[in-house]
Amino acid sequence: MTQRPAPGPADLVITGCTALVHDPAERVGFADDAAIVVRDGVITDVTTAAAAADLDAAERLDARGQAALPGLINCHTHAPMVTLRGIAEDLPVEEWFNDYVWPIESNLEARDVELGARLACAELIRGGVTTFADHYFAMDTVADVVAETGLRALLGQAYFSSQGPEGREASLDFALRRAGAADGRVTTCLAPHAPYTVDDADLAATAGLARDHGLLVHLHAAESRAQSMHSIARHGVTPIEVLRRTGLLDVDVLIAHGTGILDRDTAALHAATGRVAVASAPRGYLKFAWGPTPVRLLADLGIPVGLATDGAASNNSLDVWESMALTALVQKSATGDPRRLTSRQALHHATLQSARAVGLGERIGSLAPGRRADIVLVDLTGPHTQPVHDLAATLVHSARSGDVRTTIVDGRVLMRDRELLTVDVPAVTRELAERLPALVERGHGKRIQDYDA
Repeated sequence: MTQRPAPGPADLVITGCTALVHDPAERVGFADDAAIVVRDGVITDVTTAAAAADLDAAERLDARGQAALPGLINCHTHAPMVTLRGIAEDLPVEEWFNDYVWPIESNLEARDVELGARLACAELIRGGVTTFADHYFAMDTVADVVAETGLRALLGQAYFSSQGPEGREASLDFALRRAGAADGRVTTCLAPHAPYTVDDADLAATAGLARDHGLLVHLHAAESRAQSMHSIARHGVTPIEVLRRTGLLDVDVLIAHGTGILDRDTAALHAATGRVAVASAPRGYLKFAWGPTPVRLLADLGIPVGLATDGAASNNSLDVWESMALTALVQKSATGDPRRLTSRQALHHATLQSARAVGLGERIGSLAPGRRADIVLVDLTGPHTQPVHDLAATLVHSARSGDVRTTIVDGRVLMRDRELLTVDVPAVTRELAERLPALVERGHGKRIQDYDA
């Protein structure tokens, strides 16, 4: 903890909390009876409550009995797909895509995307998520919703090769036009869908565009082991090897899922010259009967694994708190080692590793001077979180997203004592209910794409 004076009154002082902090080796620890000082959307000090007691501030939040954490980051989702929550359950992934999701998505209008994005942002804020990485259509609409709701987001306009060159061009156009929107809270990327829907020529062209414009690439790859084995049988290479030969591992890339990353992929990942990260959404993998993301293999390669939920159509929720707990539990089960992942390791994935995964490792992910003031306050007084013997374990395995009391982005309070301040949920759900019959119609037989990985 530091004490560094700054001129003028603070915009916000959070006092009396237990703050999650990182030491110089990035080990997770906790500072009791702490105070967090915010000016102009930036954390300027993390000190003691006593030291901040007389500090002049426009607003003070008494956070006694609460833990202060860096805002959670959803490293891969499709926010507007909350409109399809529960529409296709207990199905193999190919049937889920071909018979339900892609036919319904052919009905999407911009208003559907807007309503879905608003509902998703409300769910994210209530769950303590301050940043999300979205990969979907009508991204201008999503960017507008992000600006209005106050969240931070990495946004990419998704495309398939079946759209022709116009799809790739639209993805680049969005990325260049909307970068830095919402007072800098929107960052952008290129968003090819996946190696099985985007051909090698388009992937190589995307790598070139990413290199020319300094853009991150966000795509699905090696989603399951079955997908990787199918790729080997059909093309002689894994999806990760496709990324290698098309140059996508030589630019910054965020790979969604990666449960199908194989031992043979180690060479390609090791040779990568770009910044590679993987987003892991364990609840969806359990539903689809996929295996886990190989977190230990990726850790040995120095590849950050960020936490994610995927879209609510497959995962049913945007609860990153649940993803954090499941990541720890699934890795213990998959490796047969109860020592991995520890609660502190899970918190590292949820904070700094997730920030790096979305390309914001120098701006968010920790409570430290100079970082953006993306902060959540978590109530520790409930019967399910008491007594506290190990706060890391309490946060990962006992606390729930519903224990988040306050959510702050760039120093702005978006939820206070569980009251949403930037989204009118009843109005959204009323209009969405009126639009659902037309949205979920599948009788037309149209699909935006065929799933044959």
